[in-house]
Amino acid sequence: MSWALDLDGVIWRGADTVDGAVDAVGRLRAAGHRVVFITNNASVATSAVEERLEAMGIPAVGDVITSADVGASLVGRGERVLVLGTSALVAAVARRGASVVSLPPDLVDDVPPEPAELDPACDAVITGWTRTLRWVDLAAAHVAIAGGARFIATNRDVEFPAGSGTLPGNGAAVAAIATSTGVEPTVAGKPHQPMADVLRQRAGEHGTLVGDQPLTDWLLAQRAGWDFGLVLSGITSDPAKAIEAGVEPTHVAPDLARLVDQALR
Repeated sequence: MSWALDLDGVIWRGADTVDGAVDAVGRLRAAGHRVVFITNNASVATSAVEERLEAMGIPAVGDVITSADVGASLVGRGERVLVLGTSALVAAVARRGASVVSLPPDLVDDVPPEPAELDPACDAVITGWTRTLRWVDLAAAHVAIAGGARFIATNRDVEFPAGSGTLPGNGAAVAAIATSTGVEPTVAGKPHQPMADVLRQRAGEHGTLVGDQPLTDWLLAQRAGWDFGLVLSGITSDPAKAIEAGVEPTHVAPDLARLVDQALR
């Protein structure tokens, strides 16, 4: 049987490891289960995620699926692509054989340029979470999409867990662009079909997906044809509210360790 584990809120929360998560992964693998890791975080390279897991004691080379890689898979070889994201997303797009378009470096936020100055003349715009997003980046995306460029979002997560609270996610930028252009993006990451397709290709036709975001993770499990294990160690702390909203988890547990306890009885 295969298991797909979300990272934020399941394996770690911000810089902290969720108690018992490392041991839980080890117990699943010792019992013969295939374990992969999925994340909507497009700001970190797949190799960096593998290295972080390895440093925690979880071997993960070849077992990580990020929304950056899934999003980049929607870009064609030779296409010109405006990337709003970190170097990890830029690298993922470049690996597809696409040409990454850059904005002129002398553009500044306090001097609104003419639309022609911002036109990146690209085939597609792809967005991923980044701390360095500027107004001129949003404006360039607006101009490109209004001119016919495809709009791709690595994910539409409006927030992500960080320490004792949450912070704005990529969905905030996606919403701004969609609002200004009137164009909805093709979304690569959870819970959308491109991520479900990659999950099935990498880990099989059936398994258990474990996540902390009821609607996002449950919908991905449904689209992949997998069971859903809801853990309460991240975004969600009240499973009753999720169930009232129509989510139907196969399993519910306070965290991954206790979910694995249930599965391995």
